[in-house]
Amino acid sequence: MNELSQHEERIMRIFWKLENALVRDILDELPEPKPPYTTLASTIKLLEKKGYLSHKVYGTTHLYFPLLTQEEYSKKSINHMVKHFFEGSVGNFLSFMVKEKKISKNEIDDLQKLIDEYEKSGKK
Repeated sequence: MNELSQHEERIMRIFWKLENALVRDILDELPEPKPPYTTLASTIKLLEKKGYLSHKVYGTTHLYFPLLTQEEYSKKSINHMVKHFFEGSVGNFLSFMVKEKKISKNEIDDLQKLIDEYEKSGKK
């Protein structure tokens, strides 16, 4: 599955929020300045071609819907980032987040609890 541009990702977030939508529904959700209808329709067709959306036809109307959840997309994106930017190491990724102060003490405590629960469950 191809990567999404920031613009495509913004469009997908709207689809995940609405669950299914017409092009004009997406256009209504976008902030000003809004793209032309035809530009947005082209982006939606590209998202469909990339495998992120599909549609149902009702007469001349196309109702689009996501083919994967936001959670599934997030997992793929994080796994891709860890693989390509952190040598496949989650430890390298977490170290980076801590060093860059992108993770709070509370989040570190929460992670430690998850690690402890994971170890208790016997999954190593």
